[in-house]
Amino acid sequence: MTKAAFAAGCFWGVEESFRLLKGVKSTAVGYMGGKTKNPSYKEVCSGETGYAETVLLEYNSKIISYEKLIDVFWNIHNPTTKNRQGLDIGSQYRSIIFYFTEEQKKTAEKSKRKLNDSGKYWKPIITEIIRAPEFYKAEDYHQKYLMKKGLKVC
Repeated sequence: MTKAAFAAGCFWGVEESFRLLKGVKSTAVGYMGGKTKNPSYKEVCSGETGYAETVLLEYNSKIISYEKLIDVFWNIHNPTTKNRQGLDIGSQYRSIIFYFTEEQKKTAEKSKRKLNDSGKYWKPIITEIIRAPEFYKAEDYHQKYLMKKGLKVC
């Protein structure tokens, strides 16, 4: 299995979008990119920790490519808004691709350039592309939240 991690706003909908893809074997929601150890949801929401709500997934690269995962990522959020997705405002909702390998980094950077050059958005894409730091799993009630509640991604 290969790992990928994405931050694109509230992790509930992001997780559900990836969880449903053929080839994605597991998903977990949590926090990456901050400066404290073992942050809680309340701490992350304070905006003081530097963490982003993140989905960590494991996927079978023979079934789904990293390129396809990035395409999904671009299409489930607005990568031109800083620290905001819809009504959710705060640095924990920023747009980030966390890479685990140099190949993932190159793929992400190429995809970002291509999307920026496409003219799809009138503002530049501000998505960060950074090496994956430690992942801290969110509290159990956040895991597969939309699925457990019987809710769908819009």
